[in-house]
Amino acid sequence: MVSIQNFEDLESGNEIVFTVTDYWDGPLIGIANFQGKPHFYECIFDVAQDDYSDLYRLTPVDDPTFRLAMEDWEIWCRWELAFHTGKAKMESHPALPEDAGRHEELKNILDRALQSSPSAIIQRGTFSALGKSKAHGIRQLQVKWTDR
Repeated sequence: MVSIQNFEDLESGNEIVFTVTDYWDGPLIGIANFQGKPHFYECIFDVAQDDYSDLYRLTPVDDPTFRLAMEDWEIWCRWELAFHTGKAKMESHPALPEDAGRHEELKNILDRALQSSPSAIIQRGTFSALGKSKAHGIRQLQVKWTDR
């Protein structure tokens, strides 16, 4: 299991990022704390700029969903480690063969459960690396949420 670094490594005013499940020049979708509690975050696309903004919709995540999301994140982290150490090929992405079935089960559940709510909070997100090290190519992130 890939562990999350100590919360004491967080810079003042930042929150822990638990998962990044979509990325394009920065985190787009995942789970991070907001006010100390897990929230699904989803980057807002700015149609006028034809690019992603730095604004995110934040929706609370209940504990059972959070646990399933972390299980799926661990599956991806195992694949990522195996890939970067030459033990897995890109064709197996995002899960090792022994994890593929469980990943599909979790994906089906999480695709329905992790959605932005119409009442989502909108915040500006500034993501940065947490600490100085990275474990097996996976860099732990932190985020600073600010009012837009």
